[in-house]
Amino acid sequence: MCIIDDDMRLIVESAKLAFVATVCEDGSPNLSPKESLLVYGDDHLVFMHMASPSTVADLRRDPRIEVNVVDFLKRRGYRFKGTAQLRPPGDEVYEWLRQWVIATYGPRFPCREAVLIRVECALPIASPVYMFGDAHEPALIRRWSGIYGLQ
Repeated sequence: MCIIDDDMRLIVESAKLAFVATVCEDGSPNLSPKESLLVYGDDHLVFMHMASPSTVADLRRDPRIEVNVVDFLKRRGYRFKGTAQLRPPGDEVYEWLRQWVIATYGPRFPCREAVLIRVECALPIASPVYMFGDAHEPALIRRWSGIYGLQ
C-alpha cells in the first residue's frame, strides 16, 4: 500500500526540517527537530539518531510517533503518524541513511541509529490561507521569500 504520494515526497524534500513527537515516560509530549528526515519507499520515513537521546529513549519504551513537515514558503505540509523501529549500524536502512548523512553533512555528525517509521496515516497541514484566502502557491512562495529575506 502506498501511503506516501509524490506531493508528500516533495514537501519532505523541500522542508529540510521536520518535527518529531514522541511520548515521554510520564505521558507528556516530547517534540524534537530533525534535519535528516527522508522518505524511504512508499510507506516509510527515516531519520538518523545523531543527538536524540530523549526521542530514542521514548521510542524504545513506546514506538508511537508523529512527524510534522511543513514547507514554510508554501505554507503547507503533512502530519505523518506511525510506529518506529530503531535500526543499528550494519542494517540496510541504517547504511543507506548514513551514506546520505555523510554526503550531505560530511562525517562530522555521529550516526548512532536509524529510526525507521512505518507511516500508518498521513494528513495534510495547511495555513488558513488555503481555506480563507488566495492560495496561489507561486505568490505565497514569493511573498514569504521576501519576508524571510530570501529574494
